[in-house]
Amino acid sequence: MKINRIDHVGIIVNDLPAAKSFFLDFGLEMMGEMEVEGDWVERIIGLQSVKEEVAMLRTPDGETTIELVKFHTPTDGAGIQHPLANTLGIRHIAFAVEDVEAIVMKLKKKGDELIGEIQDYKNTYKLCYIRGPEGIILELAEQIN
Repeated sequence: MKINRIDHVGIIVNDLPAAKSFFLDFGLEMMGEMEVEGDWVERIIGLQSVKEEVAMLRTPDGETTIELVKFHTPTDGAGIQHPLANTLGIRHIAFAVEDVEAIVMKLKKKGDELIGEIQDYKNTYKLCYIRGPEGIILELAEQIN
């Protein structure tokens, strides 16, 4: 028995078009979209009356896949949360990037928020956090040669 890799990261969203646009603007590529419902998915995720839309995106190298899911039923009564970076649980997805400043500028023009500042970590990485729609946080890491 062995673990090969992480297959994908799933993100539950309320506004699927906005979340897709955020990741496409960031540079991911669309793999496909589908509607999901039925007994099989209900038995996997432990919810009843499931009806959802799913969009699959990947990095240009095909190594990382993001699954965006919009539940039509059942819905989450708590609504969209905007946790801080130190809130317990999974908080962000980190991407290795080139030209972090250009990416941040591009995303900020679309209305996304730079959390804090772009920082040089020990002259090895430029790092920052950016918040997209619905509180999604990406960490951007540019290796400095």
